[in-house]
Amino acid sequence: DIAELKQLPEDAPVWPWVTSTADNCLGTECPKYSECPLMNARKEAQEADLVVVNHHLFFADAALRGEGVSELLPSANTVIFDEAHQLPEIAANFFGDSLSTRQVQELGRDALSEAAHSALDLAALNQTVAAVDKACQDLRLSLGEAERRAPWSEVQDTPAVVEAGTALLDALVDLEASLAPQAKTSRGLDACARRAAEQVITLKTILDGSAPNRVYWFETFKRTLVLHSTPLSVAAQLRAQREKHPCTWILTSATLSVAGRFEHLQKRLGLEEADTLRLESPFDFKRQAVFYVPEGMPAPSSPDYTATLTKAMIPVIRAAGGRTFFLFTSHRALREAAGLLRQAQLEYPLLVQGEAGRRELLDNFRSLGNAVLLGTSSFWEGIDVRGETLSCVIIDKLPFGSPGDPVAAARIEHINSSGGNAFRDYQLPQAVLALRQGAGRLIRDPSDTGLLVVGDPRLITKGYGRLFLDSLPGMTRTRKAEVVQRFFTYIANREHLQ
Repeated sequence: DIAELKQLPEDAPVWPWVTSTADNCLGTECPKYSECPLMNARKEAQEADLVVVNHHLFFADAALRGEGVSELLPSANTVIFDEAHQLPEIAANFFGDSLSTRQVQELGRDALSEAAHSALDLAALNQTVAAVDKACQDLRLSLGEAERRAPWSEVQDTPAVVEAGTALLDALVDLEASLAPQAKTSRGLDACARRAAEQVITLKTILDGSAPNRVYWFETFKRTLVLHSTPLSVAAQLRAQREKHPCTWILTSATLSVAGRFEHLQKRLGLEEADTLRLESPFDFKRQAVFYVPEGMPAPSSPDYTATLTKAMIPVIRAAGGRTFFLFTSHRALREAAGLLRQAQLEYPLLVQGEAGRRELLDNFRSLGNAVLLGTSSFWEGIDVRGETLSCVIIDKLPFGSPGDPVAAARIEHINSSGGNAFRDYQLPQAVLALRQGAGRLIRDPSDTGLLVVGDPRLITKGYGRLFLDSLPGMTRTRKAEVVQRFFTYIANREHLQ
């Protein structure tokens, strides 16, 4: 399991070379099939009364059923989604399409490997695969050297991009034509031919980029490119899925509601008729936690915002005895704060996202007992650190989505052009849910105590700040640094007496 290998970060370039995918798995023809932990888990799942899986596997199974392929999971009469606030984004990924140059190049390598055991003309296939490989590189280069995410519409009419995209499509069509005649001679060649046909269709659709209610966008990395087609709404697809396979759906999460109401998520998932229930937390937040919004902070758009906040948080971190999550809305701010905290020579261990794998960072944080962990979005949710090891959570800004994100930008444009108000109906509720997730890292147990800090002055200065405040737990609130100091003195004395 990838998550068990702590020595490698999640974005290590070796992963694509050592992981099995739906594209290259040989199924029953694999010599290790009887030992395969994935296949054994599937067999157990088919015989089980209760199956626990992640959201991605559920939607992968739904996608396969939609294509008429045998299911991965048994039929169920009840499906319970925990952390259900994640469903809109996960479902959009599965109902969308994507194609990376790495996928295309892997297809070429796999085709050559399979062809070595067949009657295919290897010399001709080598030339075709070389043309595919070169076309992938040319398309990546046509989009510039910088790494970025942007709408496909920004570049699709650029002459160099048009030329490179057409060349890749032609090369893929040639590869499909080369593989098709021999497809039935082996399972491996049949899989390669099928992949080539699917990639041709996906590439043609994305290069055209004209289907309604979809956003076409791309991501460039150092050597690779990923093209995406993402639905603007998954409500219709999810409704069709439920009608096709009727059963009870139960959605649960600590962050489904915005100011006590569920309409935002219901609309995004097409669940307007759902029964809803909001239960109060079992925690005594008034007694267990203090919520601190520091005074005198500049606007979040100010170039010195991160530096000002970081310096203001140094005495807070010292009062907490380390034991802090410092959460950021951007990697740039995280790197700047990490540099400033190192210059300050804090007497506590500093753990920084990107310098080790996520699990290793968390294990170190728990074992050290007085560390300061700096993280971005992946540390805002799904993290459970109980007890005094985590006594302070600092959030740098209100987590509004990046205006440069092509999917969010397309949704905003779609809502506004349809007569809605994208800020009120989409951006604001999304930010509220994200802030609640980040704040939820602090109190994980009835005996926990701690301080939540949100540095963003818009909580106080903007009218919409009230929506954020009304959506957070009812902690004791302060804007005074001396109250924070007294709170940690009280905690320290209580811990000493215990």
